[in-house]
Amino acid sequence: MTKKNCKIKIWLIVALAGVVLPAGCSKKTPQAPQAVPVSVTQVTQQTLPLELSSFGTVEANMSVTMKSQVAGILTAVHFVEGQEVNNGDLLISIDSSPFEAALRMAQGTLEKDQAQLKNAEKDVSRQTELLKKGYASQNDYDNSVTAMGVLKATVDSDKAAVENAVIQLGYCSIRSPIDGVIGSISINQGNLIKEKDVAIATINQISPIRISFTLPQQYLPSIRKYMAGNTLEVIVKIPGAEGQEPVRGSLLFIDNSVDTGTGTIRLWGLLQNKRHMLWPGLFVNVVLKLAQEPNVVVVPSQAVQNGQQGQFVYVVKADNTAEVRPITVQRTTDDSSVVEGVEPGETVVTDGQLRLVAGAKVQIKETTGNKNQADKR
Repeated sequence: MTKKNCKIKIWLIVALAGVVLPAGCSKKTPQAPQAVPVSVTQVTQQTLPLELSSFGTVEANMSVTMKSQVAGILTAVHFVEGQEVNNGDLLISIDSSPFEAALRMAQGTLEKDQAQLKNAEKDVSRQTELLKKGYASQNDYDNSVTAMGVLKATVDSDKAAVENAVIQLGYCSIRSPIDGVIGSISINQGNLIKEKDVAIATINQISPIRISFTLPQQYLPSIRKYMAGNTLEVIVKIPGAEGQEPVRGSLLFIDNSVDTGTGTIRLWGLLQNKRHMLWPGLFVNVVLKLAQEPNVVVVPSQAVQNGQQGQFVYVVKADNTAEVRPITVQRTTDDSSVVEGVEPGETVVTDGQLRLVAGAKVQIKETTGNKNQADKR
């Protein structure tokens, strides 16, 4: 073998070794996919309230704007701004001396005309006797009867004047017509109040109080159905007031037309509001409870996932693998969702879904119960 052929043979051996050796070194043992740790719970069948949620505005059940019925000097203010007042409480006093004088004048005129009427009645009585005996003419008798009639009308007019003077005098004391909370006063003591000029103050009734809210028009048939013969409960919560008990009341009435611009129907609820938690103008969350719906399939809301094909849950099968199960969410109440597509007793994933895919192995790290189950029964 020549020296040249020997070198070629050595290079071929080295080249073949370079091909074989890396292939032998790259062999690795396949590892099984690692199980995904998840939290799970069982699908339950419960009785849940059938509710509709919305946003609403608190309104005064009654609101009264006080204006003076007479002109005069404001002599006294008997309330503090923001104070709770009761029906009949004296709030404003206006100088009554001119109206007291007018009343005395009207009473004096009445007394004078009543005296003249008595005299005219006596005159008619005399003319009647004289006419019977032929000592008086029919004309004299008729004149006396006419004079008496005129005085009767005058006395009636005087009585009306006295009643009007009493009413005008009563307007000098402005009293609260309702129970409520009075706002700020617009005119101070010592100023002249003109008749029906400016609003002195406004009283809002806050116990009971009203809630105005809207719902989509498609719910109107259901609301009317459940409202027939029943009192529907309205539950009001103040946003940001965590830990406070909601204020409960009843549906008062439904508006008589649908808003064509928004496709919604307006409703009003009435709440006693004894703790005065609600205030006119407050923006609140409103829940209208229609009925209790028995035997509905429920999963925790955190189990529901959104995908390109719609909503779904991960169901844990008997071999501890995850199955993607499409569902239909009918409605959500608090932290529970009423769904179709799963059966009571099946296990669904409530935490750890981000690492899951269909068929993935799961490791159950926690089994939780539906915390609303006991509350909804």
